[in-house]
Formats: sequence, structure tokens, C-alpha cells
Amino acid sequence: MVRRLAAAVLLLVFSAWAVNIKLYLKDGTFNLVREYQVKEDRVRYYSVERSDWEEMPLGMVDLKRTESEAAARKAQLDEQAKSQAEEEAAVREIKKDVSRIPMDPGVYWLEAKETKSLKLASSAMHTNKRREALKIFTPVGPALSSKGALELDGDHSSNVFTDPEQEFYIVLSDTERFGIAKLIAKNGVRVVENVTFLPTKDIVEELTTLDIFRQQMASDELYKIWPKEPMEPGEYAVVQYTEGKLNIQVWDFAIARK
Repeated sequence: MVRRLAAAVLLLVFSAWAVNIKLYLKDGTFNLVREYQVKEDRVRYYSVERSDWEEMPLGMVDLKRTESEAAARKAQLDEQAKSQAEEEAAVREIKKDVSRIPMDPGVYWLEAKETKSLKLASSAMHTNKRREALKIFTPVGPALSSKGALELDGDHSSNVFTDPEQEFYIVLSDTERFGIAKLIAKNGVRVVENVTFLPTKDIVEELTTLDIFRQQMASDELYKIWPKEPMEPGEYAVVQYTEGKLNIQVWDFAIARK
């Protein structure tokens, strides 16, 4: 009786969900309806099959099953709506970020309302015979040592971050590989990679890169990158390169201890 009295004042209208509802009967069958209302001892519903309002005694309706399935469907639709809203919010955030990143090749990060950029580092190739700037370095075969190292001056980068999951935006200057490399600081320099010069004049580069997430933004040139695992305190660089060509570009930074 209490349930029936409560049902008398309860209006269940599902048309806003824009889906059809199965109004289950106690004999196991169902009517496909657009919406229904419980009124005292009767159920009024809009029949999808006959496109008209109809009524039947409440005692014939399996209201519990009908409400349970309708509630589950509503929860599913709510979850879908939530996911869509989150996706749309993410798209808006991407567009917002893209609008803040210059389209000039380079590496950038966002700090509050300010867009900042990393300066392209000047690297040098160091062999046991000589050390010269990468931009003028050209291996000429056996005349050079078979081993070398690409280095940056100084033990520490002047670009220091405290966030071990620091995010960067890279605008590529060419269709090349890119990522975040771990550098080794020793003897007043930071080693970007070790290099082997083969007698065939081929070059083998040993670059230690981190596992990263890559999110392509508005174009093929702009990507957002960040490490899959928090970076340990130390020296790092965002790099763009073509393996075996020794044309690597380096934007150095450090992660400080908190």
C-alpha cells in the first residue's frame, strides 16, 4: 500500500533520454514505450508500436524489473554523456594550449599564463684526437678515432625544473625522431650520446632515451611530450634526430631534487 501511494505521486518520464523503454509485464512479455507514468493503480504509457497513449492495470506491470532496467540504462547514458563532456573539455584544452605555442621550430613549456622556450644547446663531438662543434664536424673515415662522444659544456643545465613529470611541446623542424634523453654528467661536461665510427663510414649512435607519452596536437609538427615515469633528479634533454646521421638537436634541462 505504501509503495502504491508513493507511486501515485511519482511521475516517471523518460522521453528526455531519447531512448525507448521496455515496460515489462508480469507474464514475462513487454511493451516498447517511449515513456510511462504510474498513476494510482494504473500505468499510462506511450506505445511506440501504436504511436498513442494507452493504459493498463498496475498489477499487470513488473514495475521493479522495468525500473531496474531503466535505471541501468540511464546510468549508462549518464556515463556516456560524462565521457563525451570530458572528451570535449580535453579538445578545448588542447586548442587552448595550441594557441599558446609558437609555430617556430623549438621546445616550449607552459608556466601559468606564460609560454617559455628552451634554448637550443651548442653541442660538440669529442674524440681522443680533438673536440669540435657538431655543426662543422664531418667524419672522414679511418683518420678519426673509432669512438667519440657528443657533449654539452658544463656539469649542469641552467634550465632547472622541479616537476619530475615535466611536460614539453616540441615543434619539429623536420620529419625526424624525437624524445627525452638522459645525459651523463662527468668531467665538466654532459654526454648526450656515445658514438662509434665504423670503417665503412657508418655511424652508430648510443642515445639513452626515456619512455614517453606523445600527443600530436594541431599539426604533424607539434607534439606534447612527457615521461611515462617520473624523472629522477639529474641531467636531461629534449632531442630531435635522425639515427646514424649525427645531426641531433639538443635542448638541455635538469630535474632538481625537491
